[in-house]
Amino acid sequence: MAIPNGSSTSHEDIDAEIDFSDIEEKYRVDFDDGFDSVIVVDDVPIIDQSKLDRLLQKIAKDFSRKGAPIKPEDIFVPWDDAADKSKGYVFIDLRTPDAAAFAVAAMHGHQFDSRRQFKVNRFMDIEHYANMDETYIEPQTEEYQPKEHLRAFLTDPQGRDQYVTYRGDDVDIHWHGKPSQCEIAYSKKGWTDLYVSWSPLGTYIATLFRQGVRLFGGPSWEPQQRFAHPLVKLIDFSPCEQYLVTWSHDPISVPPNLPQGPEYFSPEDEGNNIAVWDIKSGHLLRTFPTSTLDGEDPTAKKQMQWPALKWSADDKFTARVTAGQHISVYELPSMGLHNKKSLKIEGVVDFEWCPHGEKDRDEADKASAAGKTKKARENMLAYWTPEVANQPARVTLVNFPSRTVLRQKNLFNVTDCKLYWQNQGDFLCVKVDRHTKTKKSIFCNLEIFRVREKDYPVEVVELKDTVTDFSWEPKGERFAIVSSNDPNLGNPGPGITIKTDISFFQLDRAKNDFKLLHTLTSRTSNTIRWSPRGRHVVLATVGSSSKSELEFWDLDFGTEDRREGQVVKEEWGSGIQQLGSADHYGVTDVEWDPSGRYLATSASAWRHTLENGYAIWDFRGQEVEKHLLDRFKQFIWRPRPRTLLTKEQQRQIRRNLREYSRAFDEEDAAEESNVSAELIAHRKRLVDEWNAWRAHCKKDIAEEKRNRGQRINGEHHEEEKEEIEEWIDEVIEQIEEEVVE
Repeated sequence: MAIPNGSSTSHEDIDAEIDFSDIEEKYRVDFDDGFDSVIVVDDVPIIDQSKLDRLLQKIAKDFSRKGAPIKPEDIFVPWDDAADKSKGYVFIDLRTPDAAAFAVAAMHGHQFDSRRQFKVNRFMDIEHYANMDETYIEPQTEEYQPKEHLRAFLTDPQGRDQYVTYRGDDVDIHWHGKPSQCEIAYSKKGWTDLYVSWSPLGTYIATLFRQGVRLFGGPSWEPQQRFAHPLVKLIDFSPCEQYLVTWSHDPISVPPNLPQGPEYFSPEDEGNNIAVWDIKSGHLLRTFPTSTLDGEDPTAKKQMQWPALKWSADDKFTARVTAGQHISVYELPSMGLHNKKSLKIEGVVDFEWCPHGEKDRDEADKASAAGKTKKARENMLAYWTPEVANQPARVTLVNFPSRTVLRQKNLFNVTDCKLYWQNQGDFLCVKVDRHTKTKKSIFCNLEIFRVREKDYPVEVVELKDTVTDFSWEPKGERFAIVSSNDPNLGNPGPGITIKTDISFFQLDRAKNDFKLLHTLTSRTSNTIRWSPRGRHVVLATVGSSSKSELEFWDLDFGTEDRREGQVVKEEWGSGIQQLGSADHYGVTDVEWDPSGRYLATSASAWRHTLENGYAIWDFRGQEVEKHLLDRFKQFIWRPRPRTLLTKEQQRQIRRNLREYSRAFDEEDAAEESNVSAELIAHRKRLVDEWNAWRAHCKKDIAEEKRNRGQRINGEHHEEEKEEIEEWIDEVIEQIEEEVVE
């Protein structure tokens, strides 16, 4: 700063004139004098000086086990000098506020010994409540805002179903019904990074992002819940939609700045891949590693099975098999190991829970209506063990939680087994792949347990070929299989189509055996899809580059009287009739809608890039609509929960169906007339537009001729006529003469 000559300004005056506030603000150093990282632990044992070191070591050890590592020197113990004893509480410095918040959540209520539970609070909270203004201020009453019903789609006046499509970055939710009722209910771009999935009862739609999973629902599709599992790849809902399982190939990592709370991962979850969440609260219940669980060998390399956790039908238990050792069953919602021990089963390979059927639900409803406390049917699971040394392979039925063994069946010369429960829990089919004594060929047997009957009798269906697909009829006593003896079955080459046979079987109540109804030979079908209502079935060729056939079959054609309770004598298989056939090139997925009236087939870009899109067919195989869409990925019908109507109410509706159908027939006729009227009006409008255009053109031409004639008369110009003469030469005859000289 320059000072004029002759000035007598002192140094104090110069300092007073210069403003250093901007420099001080820029280089100011803040000293943390708060206590955000300090917690107070009450209900600590009162001790003398001789036990102080042991107490500090024990407190530090308990905190470290819960994921809040501290050292004894981080603990300050207030002392009563008069009594020469501690005061019963301690202060602990966790270094950072986040670590302090986690320690409060993890250690509050911790059982220190048989008489004491820690009471943990943040020091700043104690200061805040100690200095809090105790003047009562009446809170303002917030206006009640009703929430949207998550199953409002069931109240659609037209009774339409919904489905979701995923194409490129666009996710669309559609209403499906009559042609005039089809519309898009919701559309959003970038709604997911990987794929979408409906919950089992259709309440939520799940979308996957890099940060985790989000659930949406209601008419406005507002966010309902979120689960923070970075890089999640797979999800699985429990049957009653109470819990969600997520999996990521990348092990869980907990950065230092991650928020703490019941909805976030903690340091003890690091390295795991599988997480179990409570859907309503969003809380994390437990995590597991993928390859090791309760003692599983970490060096064993095998393909991961999904779902990794299998749920009981009532959401009370979930279980996972440790191959060759045991089945671990966990109780919900604590996710603790049931009875603190697993089912020790030497050599166990796989298991499946028994579904609950309508019979179980109806009995429970009747007992509840009568005010009786009938004991609910226990959950049941089936598992199988392979042949070991001189012991045969074995299938076992077990009740849970009593762990009572209900039935065992020994099997011999077993290569592999697959367990298939009927959706009502009436039957269990064990598909047994057996080998000959030379082990050069494989054949198949079906061991079918009748679970609802006394002593659980087993029927055996012997087959000579290899069974590649098995499917029970929903709510029925029939099943269908795909079998083949094609020599290329084990190693099909490119362009080779495997020849298959489709067989239908039904339980013969008179003989208590499953009889063959009908066999369709020399097919290429490899997939069976039953209608959710039973009776109708589709046979499809999926995943083939050369074949893409669809066959629609009715297994009760002309036998409706039998379904009304009347006995109709007929030969086995006489009611089987093909309703239609179709073709969808490159089909990758086949799925019935919940009503059983429509079938959707789709060709996903995840499998190939040729003619991607989807088509919808009726149950007779007639095409309803078809869309070819580039970058098309997914088509999924929205599930519906089970009906609230009782069996008697459903029978009453069937008996009076003709009366109810009159209203629907009138609506259909009105819609057809409206469509016809709209079509006639559209055609009339097109004809009127065409006639108007012609009249306009004629008027323009006439005007142009009139203007030209006036211009010629005004100029007194006569058009010169040019005469053109045209000469035509015609050769009548041509003679060649040779001149001889």
